[in-house]
Amino acid sequence: MRRTSKKTLVRTALAVTATAAVGGLSTDARSGWYARLRKPSWQPPPKAFGLVWTPLYATIAYASARALSHGDDGSRPALRRALAANLALNAAWPPLFFKARNPRLALAEILALNVSNVLLTSRLLRQDRTAGLLLLPYAGWTVFATALNAAIARHNPEAQHNPEAQHNPEARHNPKV
Repeated sequence: MRRTSKKTLVRTALAVTATAAVGGLSTDARSGWYARLRKPSWQPPPKAFGLVWTPLYATIAYASARALSHGDDGSRPALRRALAANLALNAAWPPLFFKARNPRLALAEILALNVSNVLLTSRLLRQDRTAGLLLLPYAGWTVFATALNAAIARHNPEAQHNPEAQHNPEARHNPKV
């Protein structure tokens, strides 16, 4: 079995770091809008998200590099495209939820991310079983995040139709505000 290429690991780590940076810069769990959202009782505290995402991102980078290193030349381009699409979807969720303040749109997007996770994991499993298995916690956490997003969207219907209503009480009564 081939070893994981350091060059490939650096490349996947940079791509994953860029994804994490977009997410981190777009997330504002301290905003007044987010604080006013009704959330389920089972939502973890805000600090838990960083504690979970940091090792997940490291695992995505390593598992992807491992699969790319172990794959044949014919399979690598498709695996790179699957990884790029997955990271793009991963990076898109925080701006949709926190910047656009649209839990419903973010829910649609994270459902697409779940599909991408299944496709990426299956590709990695075909290239290198260990690499594919390493992505299972990421896929599992994303399913949990989807359930959390769905609960927030369900408990905050006004945030879906009029994001301004969450931070401007007057907008609740006058949609043009």
